Amino acid sequence: MNKFFLFCTAACMFGFSVQAQHYSIVIKGGHVIDPKSNIDKVMDVAILNGRIAKVAANISTADAAQVVDAKGLYVSPGLIDMHSHNFQGTTPDHYLSDGFHALNPDGFTFRVGVTTVVDAGSSGWKSFPKFKQNVIDQSKTRVLAMLNIVGEGMRGGAYEQDTTDMNSKMLAMVANNNKKIIVGIKVAHYEGHEWTPVDHAVAAGKKANIPVMVDFGGAEPALPLEELLMTHLRKGDIFTHCFGALAPSREEMIDKATGKVKPYFYTARKKGIIFDVGYGGISFAYSQALPAMKEGFYPNTLSTDIHTGSMNNAMKDMMSVMSKFLNMGMPLKDVIKASTWAPAQAIQMEELGNLSEGSPADVTVFDVRKGKFGFFDYTGHKESGTQKFECEVTIRDGKVVYDLNGNTTPIALGKGDH
Repeated sequence: MNKFFLFCTAACMFGFSVQAQHYSIVIKGGHVIDPKSNIDKVMDVAILNGRIAKVAANISTADAAQVVDAKGLYVSPGLIDMHSHNFQGTTPDHYLSDGFHALNPDGFTFRVGVTTVVDAGSSGWKSFPKFKQNVIDQSKTRVLAMLNIVGEGMRGGAYEQDTTDMNSKMLAMVANNNKKIIVGIKVAHYEGHEWTPVDHAVAAGKKANIPVMVDFGGAEPALPLEELLMTHLRKGDIFTHCFGALAPSREEMIDKATGKVKPYFYTARKKGIIFDVGYGGISFAYSQALPAMKEGFYPNTLSTDIHTGSMNNAMKDMMSVMSKFLNMGMPLKDVIKASTWAPAQAIQMEELGNLSEGSPADVTVFDVRKGKFGFFDYTGHKESGTQKFECEVTIRDGKVVYDLNGNTTPIALGKGDH
């Protein structure tokens, strides 16, 4: 019996390994919330080669390149903002499509724990190549896209009313040629009384096997919302701005006569329609959200609809949106699910939004601060709260990209950046 065999036998008997496992990062002592795996307790998370290597109760840090001290903090999958506008450019009169009002993602994502954004229709099939070249390919944030049903994208004004520029065949072709990036189709801002944009989008969605997200409203009198949800949209399609109060151009969720959620919303949910917040500048109102939350009608997904207007208004950022729903009574685990695993499922990218072994190592370490905080909507309605999310550390693709208080040892942020 050789000495190596005896050594290995002794190692097994006395409970130590022949060689300590090397990890690039170990996140130590945090309260892990991973809705996919139904984990909701204090555990460690190990990362190696840009992937989640292990989630366990006590992972050795002896041979880890970096250690993140998460004691007293929460650890979740990297946040996914499913409704964002990132096609930033310098072209006048282009609104959110290569225009001044969209935002370069790396400037606002990591500091609030967001590792993946889904640009919601800023580009159409015509403008997508420029969006990919100038923003998607240049960003450290993972940037996915929903193509606008309008070929020109979200240029605003007459461009978004042009039904002759709504080509489901060309949209589906571009989507099928970019399956790793294009995850949906967006309809928005149409003011006509026809269903043309929605029906073209659904046709393209069928061709490309991706969901449709609808920002519905603009016609006066409003088109029937029940017809949209029950007749035109499919299971898995997404209704964004679900808590908007935009009458008379769009019906509202809450029945004014009863103060309750209209029954067809429950029917639509059973059908499989996904209800997304899409907070935006004027697309969230407490008049709709508070009664719905009281009934337990929680949104499936939380998102910002972030652009230069909304980020400097009542919305602010992803963690501000999450804080509002936590303070309205949505359980913490449900808030995290609606910001991670649920959006990953909605966009059919289920390798994201979880901490399963082998998944991309996108992780958010955060605190839920206690105190007195104020939250308001665009109408001026203010709610007081006692809890507020604050991002401590963000890990993207297995690298620490944001550290608020230096919880990482050794600290190695920004090397090579000038």
